Amino acid sequence: MDFELSMDHEILRDSVRSFAEKEIKPVAQTLDKEETFSYDTMAKMAELGLFGIFVSEEYGGQGMDYLSYIIATEEIARVDGSHAATIAAGNSLGIGPLYYYGSEEQKKKYLPKLCSGEALWAFGLTEPNAGSDAANSKTTAVLDGNEWVINGSKIFITNGSTDISAGSTVMCRTGSREDGRPELSCILVENGTPGYTAKVMHDKMMWRSSNTSELYFEDCRVPKENLLGKRGHGFYQMMETLDGGRLSIGAMGLGGAQGCLDMTVRYANEREQFGRPIATFQANAFKLADMATEIDAARLMLYRACWLRDNEKPFSKEAAMAKLYCSEVMYRCANHAVQIHGGYGLMKEYDVERFYRDQKLLDIGEGTSEVQRIVIARHIGAKCL
Repeated sequence: MDFELSMDHEILRDSVRSFAEKEIKPVAQTLDKEETFSYDTMAKMAELGLFGIFVSEEYGGQGMDYLSYIIATEEIARVDGSHAATIAAGNSLGIGPLYYYGSEEQKKKYLPKLCSGEALWAFGLTEPNAGSDAANSKTTAVLDGNEWVINGSKIFITNGSTDISAGSTVMCRTGSREDGRPELSCILVENGTPGYTAKVMHDKMMWRSSNTSELYFEDCRVPKENLLGKRGHGFYQMMETLDGGRLSIGAMGLGGAQGCLDMTVRYANEREQFGRPIATFQANAFKLADMATEIDAARLMLYRACWLRDNEKPFSKEAAMAKLYCSEVMYRCANHAVQIHGGYGLMKEYDVERFYRDQKLLDIGEGTSEVQRIVIARHIGAKCL
């Protein structure tokens, strides 16, 4: 059993960490405060090759394994959750479905621009009344001749309304099955299509410099050929996509937790009370030790899930476990970090305040912690509704 990363993985980690410290950290607080999506840092992340990491070079990707993608996401999240969200959604949710389920024509049309960072693609799943109950999607697509006519809306969609957003993969009801359940299919809708509107959502608590959107479809017509994969396979495509996406959310939790530990160790060694650094007090030292221990366990869990995926072994249960555990580890680490920072931890001047806010999305996005527990329970044979 070998726990050592390859030299390529170590080089990737070092390069992404250096980039994040140099290019993202100096602007993260300002972008968060102003709730601004940065096209400048987006372009620099693209130049570094952070989009399409796991896509073959044939379609403009980097041809690396999934663990490489997760390590890169982890290192970006160690500095800022919003930028990590752009990477995670851009790869797992935007590029992933096109790469794994798209026709050859669709891959050649969209993937090169997405892998180069010239464009972003969104993942239209969540609706106002269909969050955890994703199969209850109300957005419809009716085949009229050689066109799909789409009506409905989506909400909380990452990367859907930037100036470089090219479109979205949209899950729609395309009919009914014999048992009465909805037939769900995924359809590609390009930005600028008549009847399709993408609207930026503001006033978020977290990921404030990540782009979050509402999507609206009013008699939106797209070619019949825009169907992704087979008709009626949309729900399965979305669920398989989320399995991979959960690993990236896990990476965000892991990276965020590591960032909390790093900044808190520095602060606790510099801050003095009663004539000595507060890191020397057992109450604080034990918090730091607990943080380090849980981060190490989370990293092993997440990397093992990536190993399973890269070796084409079942990983759905492990992805849910990693997403759940890494998300909750970041919560505990952010909580300890704010506590050790004391009153300063409540001020926006300190990065730990942003990390504390950003963590909450990890308990909710791409399947809540409660949904992860349902997934895990079903895998181990527990009868869970």
